[in-house]
Amino acid sequence: MKPLIVLLLSFIISIFAIKFFRKQYDFAISARIAMSIMLCFTAIGHFAFTKGMTMMIPQFIPFKESIVYMTGILEVLLAIGLLIPRFNVISGWALIIFLLLILPSNIYAAIHNINYQKGTFDGNGITYLWFRIPLQILFILWTYLSTIRIF
Repeated sequence: MKPLIVLLLSFIISIFAIKFFRKQYDFAISARIAMSIMLCFTAIGHFAFTKGMTMMIPQFIPFKESIVYMTGILEVLLAIGLLIPRFNVISGWALIIFLLLILPSNIYAAIHNINYQKGTFDGNGITYLWFRIPLQILFILWTYLSTIRIF
């Protein structure tokens, strides 16, 4: 829920900031700015909640902590790439692939009731997926529309 709030508030603020400075609306840039801010926000979780995030990765996958740190760094790099005109399309495609690849870890965490912030097994469970999967679809569509098929 927090990433969605960050995304939407960042979008609204950037719409009005761009309108104020450029005297016109630019929804695509506002959307990329908002996604970049949201990605930086979620990247912080990779470093603040490393233990809980490692629990989201299935047991058979090695180097869990390294994966959590690397994906946090990747989110920051993608956030930067979305803001650089030369790289925003490739960053958009990379982010879409990334979002698809992390969905199974969210499903795994829900099935196992993982609370990544506490690093415990008292999370929301399967009901969390009723929010998370549509949210993931929103993030993918948001990225696609603001980078690949600029609206």
